[in-house]
Amino acid sequence: MTAKRRRLWLSALALATVVLPAAAQQLDAHFSCGQQREQDGLSTVYADSGAIKVDGTKIVEFYWESSIFRSTHGLECSIDQGDGLQAEVTGDASWRFSLQDAKGARAKRGYDYSHGFNCTIRVERVGDNVHINPSCPALCGSRPNFTELSFDLKSGDCHYED
Repeated sequence: MTAKRRRLWLSALALATVVLPAAAQQLDAHFSCGQQREQDGLSTVYADSGAIKVDGTKIVEFYWESSIFRSTHGLECSIDQGDGLQAEVTGDASWRFSLQDAKGARAKRGYDYSHGFNCTIRVERVGDNVHINPSCPALCGSRPNFTELSFDLKSGDCHYED
């Protein structure tokens, strides 16, 4: 192999190692989950639906509605791209989503009391399983946070964390 061919081959190999991990940094997921369980002695229904489509740090689509219903009242959280969402890649198949201006997003929704202005949602894909771990009280009105959950991309099966 000539020196020129070796350089071209090494350049192609270096390019392939740069491009291959990027494919793992893509996610296209839609979910709809629900579960009824006992909480604090009350029958409680959890309901979540959303879509996450991300290519590296580019958010193509993101929305999530998370609700808790009891016989006397219901509480909800929601987030979407209109809230000033940004994405950070934290691993081969994991992201950290946050708000550019959490205080402004909360005020835009008309919430006049504070649960704090932090908002991060960690999303990790392992095989066909996607785990969503939220810490985003800024967009939850009177509710402290979204509900932590996992779902299977192929079967649609959901699991709520306790």
